[in-house]
Amino acid sequence: MKNLLIGCTVSVLALISCDNNDSLPLTAEVQAEAKLVTSSNTTGKVTFLDLLSESQTISSLTIGSLDAEGVSYNSETDEVLVASRTNNRLETYKGIKSNLSILNLSLNSLTGDFTNARETAVSGDKVIVVQDESASNSLVNKFFVYQKTSSGFTLQKTFTPKFKLWGIHLEGNDLYAVVDLTGDIVMYKDIMSNPSGDITPTKRVTIEGLTRTHGITYSSVDNVMILTDVASAASATDGGLVLIKNFSSVFASTANSGTIAMSNQIRIYGPNSLLGNPVDVAYDHVTNKIYVAERANAGGQVLVYNYPTTSGDATPASVRAEAAVTSIFLLRK
Repeated sequence: MKNLLIGCTVSVLALISCDNNDSLPLTAEVQAEAKLVTSSNTTGKVTFLDLLSESQTISSLTIGSLDAEGVSYNSETDEVLVASRTNNRLETYKGIKSNLSILNLSLNSLTGDFTNARETAVSGDKVIVVQDESASNSLVNKFFVYQKTSSGFTLQKTFTPKFKLWGIHLEGNDLYAVVDLTGDIVMYKDIMSNPSGDITPTKRVTIEGLTRTHGITYSSVDNVMILTDVASAASATDGGLVLIKNFSSVFASTANSGTIAMSNQIRIYGPNSLLGNPVDVAYDHVTNKIYVAERANAGGQVLVYNYPTTSGDATPASVRAEAAVTSIFLLRK
């Protein structure tokens, strides 16, 4: 669902998400900020939490989409972005800073470009939307590239891969994507330079021991890739998290169609983890916290983990109920 802006001082803005995005230059100094935003596929709500607030009050805010994926938040414009599975379009809503319980629709794309959206990634004024195959789109998996304008979102390109899609992450101009129904991830080098049409990954690798990837995020500050494993969608007990440290080196040294071994992974699996169907993930490089949207357990939960140093059945540092949570985004300044 996102922009990744990374910095070590308050003069540079850092946005960290599941999914998912690249660096933009900022010149003005900004105040420290950390916001967590989630969306749901049944409630028509997004939640908003100021992680730096002493009260830690969670706001539940209504939007015009019962089923929303790929959430992100831009604090400069006070806009929440979602890919609406109810209306089959991109939508932005304003009103968080005004403490509105019902957010105002501010911009949207044309309805019907995509159906069965799963994730978004944001790079400047560009937004990529993932369409997962379904009967509603004639079983076509596709990336939709939009440009945000003052009046809405304009479709610029579409790319058609040859596999099922779910999570994506933009790092600069390179797109990482999970290959649904497998333990594989792919990378498209400089994806925006490709013409519309069929697209072939620059590299595809298998993550050893990972059954079915869904969520993906990367931190260039810590050089760590984090993936979620939903394993069997029918089970609420077999999910997990996979962390790959020194990811840039590990990925570069793995041949196309090769495997990243368990020896290069830190793995969280087991009953204490409460991971069943972890569908999205975000990471905070300042606090080293991992935030997970867990869809199967207790009707939906937001799970927070301390950064693990070894593999094992790690217990979450905190758990909160979040009905039908499907996407999660962390903004960090």
